[in-house]
Amino acid sequence: MIKLTVVDRDDTEQEIEIPEGINLNLMEVLKASDYNILATCGGMALCATCHVQVLEGLDNLPEPQDQELDMLDTLPDAGSDSRLACQLRVNEQLEGIKIKIRGDLL
Repeated sequence: MIKLTVVDRDDTEQEIEIPEGINLNLMEVLKASDYNILATCGGMALCATCHVQVLEGLDNLPEPQDQELDMLDTLPDAGSDSRLACQLRVNEQLEGIKIKIRGDLL
């Protein structure tokens, strides 16, 4: 199991466990875990509604690709610890990370 901590918009914190090898991205797992994430573009890195802030474990994650960086550049509240959850594949690199959900709600 891969364990990570999610901080919701209201600052409630919860650890979630994800089976290894499920071949999903973090956005899909968060939606399946009933977090309110719009994911308007369906995971194509085109809308940034799955914006998360990585509070712990950023160094363990793969570098963002150009498309993700371009999308994050459009967000006024994005920082160097910002990622799009749709671009993070669920694998052992996510073990122990702590994220805060930041994406907009419409």
